[in-house]
Amino acid sequence: MPLALKFIIFQFLVVAPFAAGGLARKRFADAEGASRKLVMGNLVFLEPVIVLWTIWGLRLDPGHLLLPAAGICILLASIALGALFSRLLGLRDRRGPAYIVSSSLSNCGFTMGGFMAYLFLGETGLGLSFIYTLFYMPFVFIVVFPYARMASTGKYRLSSLREILGLQNMPLYAMAAAAALQAAGVPRPEIAFPVDPVIMASIVVYYFSLGLNFRMGDVKKNAACHAALGLTKFVVVPAAVFAALTPLGLDPAARAVIVIESFMPVAIYSVVTSVVFDLDSNFSSSLFVVNTALFLCAVLPALYLLRSFLLI
Repeated sequence: MPLALKFIIFQFLVVAPFAAGGLARKRFADAEGASRKLVMGNLVFLEPVIVLWTIWGLRLDPGHLLLPAAGICILLASIALGALFSRLLGLRDRRGPAYIVSSSLSNCGFTMGGFMAYLFLGETGLGLSFIYTLFYMPFVFIVVFPYARMASTGKYRLSSLREILGLQNMPLYAMAAAAALQAAGVPRPEIAFPVDPVIMASIVVYYFSLGLNFRMGDVKKNAACHAALGLTKFVVVPAAVFAALTPLGLDPAARAVIVIESFMPVAIYSVVTSVVFDLDSNFSSSLFVVNTALFLCAVLPALYLLRSFLLI
């Protein structure tokens, strides 16, 4: 499928389901509950299959360990910038922690970062993006959730073993299974697996569920917060990553994945965290929506036009 057509289809797969979810919200007695079920279904049934298939087919290299290391560095830089801008913007009470969480968590997973890597680099890019996100879920449970709980209640508590081993981590189990199959020398079957349709189905489910869960809240407010977050996500962090990677002789595909992931917008887990731990969820939702809209309308087209410069 031509890259330009994939680009157009991706825009449609994000915008149309999100809009449909927003329109259908009033038809559900418990829209938020329906959204959680859809997200969980995706994590349990669709995403693990895609993760298993793509990583199983990769030719892994020790140099690929730089991918999650780069992800951690980008995340730490985003936290530092989030804390700085939160102070400069004078965000108090639960809005400050909500902003820091939004700044720290980028949509580097399957719904955005993974699909962007797949869009530009094919199945290899998708598999490498899953390796890049090895750190992500452990970080969410070990750092983000306890931080949000402390900001809300004033008490620090690590996530329980039950929370860490929950069904929402099925993609991690699929990743481990794929690595075990590779280590055992078991070849991936030579069959025509429908990667494109399964990916598209998963994206539709995710964004429809986000539409169900979204409220306009204060999207039109907090212009300074939106500008600061956009500056962090789409200018400062990507520029630093590009400058740091330029002198290094990395595998071109791995380098391209790191650059792509450095541009990713706010993750839906920032909203989930605010909802679960009673931070300012309307504020988090507005940050997520505006940041994602900026990415889709401005950053993604720029990535497409500048791909020969940025990704080689």
